[in-house]
Amino acid sequence: MNCLQRLCLLWSLVALFGSRMFVRAEAPPRPNILFAVADDWSYGHAGVYGCTWVKTPAVDRLAQQGLLFTHAFTPNGKCAPSRACILTGRNSWQLKAAANHWCYFPFEFKTYAEALGENGYFVGMTGKGWAPGIATNAAGTTRNMVGKPFDKRTLKPPTTKISPNDYAANFADFLDAAPKGKPWSFWFGCREPHREYELGSGVAKGGKKISDIDRVPACWPDNEAVRSDMLDYSFAVENFDKHLGRMLAELEKRGLLDNTLIVVTSDNGMPFPHDKGNAYFNSNHLPLVIMWKAGIPKSGRRVDDYVSFIDFAPTFMELASVSWGKTGMAPATGRSLTGIFNSNKSGSVIPERDHVLIGRERNDVGRPNDEGYPIRGLVKDGMLYLHNFEPTRWPGGNPETGYLDTDGSPTKTAVLNTRFIPAQKSFLEICYGLRPADEFYDVRKDPDCITNLAATVSIAEFQNQLFTELKQQGDPRMLGDGHVFDVYPDASPAHNFYERWMSGEKVKAGWVNESDFQVAP
Repeated sequence: MNCLQRLCLLWSLVALFGSRMFVRAEAPPRPNILFAVADDWSYGHAGVYGCTWVKTPAVDRLAQQGLLFTHAFTPNGKCAPSRACILTGRNSWQLKAAANHWCYFPFEFKTYAEALGENGYFVGMTGKGWAPGIATNAAGTTRNMVGKPFDKRTLKPPTTKISPNDYAANFADFLDAAPKGKPWSFWFGCREPHREYELGSGVAKGGKKISDIDRVPACWPDNEAVRSDMLDYSFAVENFDKHLGRMLAELEKRGLLDNTLIVVTSDNGMPFPHDKGNAYFNSNHLPLVIMWKAGIPKSGRRVDDYVSFIDFAPTFMELASVSWGKTGMAPATGRSLTGIFNSNKSGSVIPERDHVLIGRERNDVGRPNDEGYPIRGLVKDGMLYLHNFEPTRWPGGNPETGYLDTDGSPTKTAVLNTRFIPAQKSFLEICYGLRPADEFYDVRKDPDCITNLAATVSIAEFQNQLFTELKQQGDPRMLGDGHVFDVYPDASPAHNFYERWMSGEKVKAGWVNESDFQVAP
């Protein structure tokens, strides 16, 4: 081989291998997204969190093969506003009427599911999406807030009160309909463990025992009726887990499990007094497990960072390679969780994630003029600070209209009945009594929020941080316009409940018991 031939061969090799050296690695495919949200499932009530009276093998598996979060919070502990935060990436006080339960959802707030559908994703859902409330576009057409419904499949449920929706079979129908090669996003909105429960089903059908309950929260009387109610709740949670397990099996069968981002959580705390609909630790502190085999390099980690539900939408948009400006969504307050995904650390992963903000406005009706009970709060360093803007209002709704912010239940009845027992009357005060303007709890020692420390320690640092961040976020409560939340119309058939009830109209309130209605003190 002469010199010219050698030179030509050398340049050929440079051209071949050099070009390969400078070719960028192929970007990973956009993940599928399975968002599984239980209805009224509290933090800690899964085997992986150490709970022995709720069996959750599917959730436990996902945690072992993914990430288990210990400080995940919804900004608002009630169904519709919590789901609005998930869907928009904004806190409830930034969502106008959508800060309220049973609202007319504002046209201007697009959801992540709508944005994904406009950017190459096939989007669907089964069960409960954003609800309750009314969501239409400007033309009056109903919006598919979380995707096209897949609800045709039914089965005989484990109890007479559990939904007959065959969630897992409907998920399979969705997968059958998904175009090949196109990423998808699916919302599994389980209706459990929302009330009602079949009385005694936890024992009779779940094989549980009253003694299985290791601790009754300090805000309720510890008796058989309350413990049995907790077991009925646990049996409903297990229905959620069983369908989740079937969905995982379906993904495995189709070879889709590895590149599916699976997020499992709840919208708010359990439907018991002092929990769901309030702003206490057990109202907003929720289970969260995330698995993505193809995208989370180190699994089996326990993450102690404070994360908020407003972080989900920015995470989904980033992983879908859709810039926020292209989504058409209102600016997000939440931050993507991908920094946690990409880390190898457990415990505190991102030190800046050291707090979350929470709050509430109008949940259910039952106060004069459909007024709410406005709260804002800060959770940080194991402490919970709450500011109640209208402490003269009844926090759970007025006594004479049945404390409508809490679903009727054996536990609610047990709490209300303590008014006849002087030694136990504190339960009624804790759950339904008037509250001071400021509350401060050490939730490391007092997770049930029984001992208010606001009068004995300084709250200035917490209050200043809370109010400063709320002002930066444009919260109307901080800008002198907080009354706007009280005048947004209630979209439920029970609107103006207080005035109608007090005038003698027997307004139907199917979510409470007749015995819940009390004489005002």
